[in-house]
Amino acid sequence: MYKKHFEGNKYLLIIVFIFIILLGLRLFFIINHGDGNQNALIWGSIYQIVAWFGAICGLYFSKLWGGYKSLIGRTNLFFALGLLAQSFGQTVYSFYFFKGGEILYPSIGDIGFLGSVLFYILGVLTLAKASDVKICFGSYVKKVQSLLIPVVLLAISYWIFLKDYLVDWNSPIKTLLDFGYPLGQVFYVSIAILVLISSRNVLGGIMKKPVIFFLIALIIQYISDFTFLFQMNQGNYIAGGVVDFMYFTSYFLMALSLIQLSVSYNTIKDN
Repeated sequence: MYKKHFEGNKYLLIIVFIFIILLGLRLFFIINHGDGNQNALIWGSIYQIVAWFGAICGLYFSKLWGGYKSLIGRTNLFFALGLLAQSFGQTVYSFYFFKGGEILYPSIGDIGFLGSVLFYILGVLTLAKASDVKICFGSYVKKVQSLLIPVVLLAISYWIFLKDYLVDWNSPIKTLLDFGYPLGQVFYVSIAILVLISSRNVLGGIMKKPVIFFLIALIIQYISDFTFLFQMNQGNYIAGGVVDFMYFTSYFLMALSLIQLSVSYNTIKDN
């Protein structure tokens, strides 16, 4: 019904993605020729265009599929709001960059970043319902999966980031965020993995592909936030560097996931 429309959005997204990559390479080339770090700051501020693109698509698709009243509309809405929250955080940090002041963490931008975690959790839970997946914990295998997956992710998170972490009770908000980000993200990644495992034979497997896209996007978002927190605590975060490229990739995949979700749902509707 809307197949050509969705494909048009996908191709446009890919074109924007490639353009921003080429722009980044060009700016990196200039940086290496002694023109300073300003170009990195520029790239670190503009790649959120992809997040805005995905958010607009998600809000449009939400309205297209019935808005908050429908599960598929609600799924699009929550993930779109997550991207908007990320964009808010990016905008605040970009303001700090160009103002020339020290990067503040925590800052008002973390309202957006933490908000995106909450929206992504709601998005994943609604995606499970929209995919007609019932994550039941009755069987022994399901119980093991539901316990093992978050435990493994938490163990990895602890080993990489929190093993030598010193709690500073003079900065309770920072400590809360340092623990809140990984705990919230472990939750939504774990649920996404369980949804993927449970969706293989549901609805003819049609919903498996968008779930995979969402899972990859969420995992990269999870790694990006962890790397950012680690570098900030080590005092070696560089704007427009590897971490920002990871965020850029996660935004692109999240936007692509929203398009793929509507493609799959459109297939179900047509059948």
